[in-house]
Amino acid sequence: MTYGKAVRDALRTPTRALRSAIPDVYGGYRELHDAALSPGALDAKTKELIALAIAVSKECDGCIAAHAHAAVLRGASPAEAAEAIGVTFLMNGGPATVYGARAYDAFQEFREQRGKEDVA
Repeated sequence: MTYGKAVRDALRTPTRALRSAIPDVYGGYRELHDAALSPGALDAKTKELIALAIAVSKECDGCIAAHAHAAVLRGASPAEAAEAIGVTFLMNGGPATVYGARAYDAFQEFREQRGKEDVA
């Protein structure tokens, strides 16, 4: 199983249905998301790596997929992703080794996909 595109695809339809039911809540969340992840004292790549690490700690496959993809788009390297994930081992113990592996797999999947798009 992959933890990148497959997870995003599985969540797409139910997420759209819920977004239609509560558009104002999703709109508010989107504003928070954009404000929190915009460049400031920390660049957007670093913020996405932090979000990826938190997604591992929260054991959220959908969050892992979203932030692994965003980290790739922001130019994070596999070494940077791995180190960010590694910090979750310290803070979250054994479960982080499972969700960390999922996160790294998702990151690599999106990185490979991005490489193919750059060639095309």
